[in-house]
Amino acid sequence: MEPELLNVVDVEATCWEGQPPPGQVSEIIEIGLTVVDLAALRRVGRHRILVRPQRSAVSDFCTGLTGLTRREVAGGVPFAEACRLLAAEHAAGRRPWASWGDYDRLQFTRQCRATGAAYPFGRRHTNAKAVFTDARGLRKRPGMAAALELAGLPLEGRHHSGADDAWNIAALVLSLARTDDWTEAPAAGHRP
Repeated sequence: MEPELLNVVDVEATCWEGQPPPGQVSEIIEIGLTVVDLAALRRVGRHRILVRPQRSAVSDFCTGLTGLTRREVAGGVPFAEACRLLAAEHAAGRRPWASWGDYDRLQFTRQCRATGAAYPFGRRHTNAKAVFTDARGLRKRPGMAAALELAGLPLEGRHHSGADDAWNIAALVLSLARTDDWTEAPAAGHRP
């Protein structure tokens, strides 16, 4: 059986309890990626890319939320290199991808435009939160942790860790695929 691979992506970005300090903007500092084989109905790869911020600093609030420290992300790669790695090592431009909501897609779009980095993904993005909500007949779109609870799945690892959240979102995608409720977006999606 030919694998039907899907990249499930979750990002963490610099954040603050209130507004960003003057001159700072929210930037991706971690990219979590879990590869799902939809034909075999299993997770087949788990990846993490740390990204060094250029226009912001990791706040104490951000460290408390994500577990990521200034020192840790200082050892990450520049954003443009992270985008190149996604395309070269994870087939991001060819493979369909999914995230929990549209935040991740929009953050990549904003940051690529602001920095001139090449947008790494193709046009087939699926909002897994919307698919889950529709499949469950819910009125309100739940957060990832609430969706795991609704699906009877454990939250594995640390919530707000990009790598762990991508792993957990992949479990939700697989739960939808097992009941034939997973529907990917058509190829005519957004392109920055």
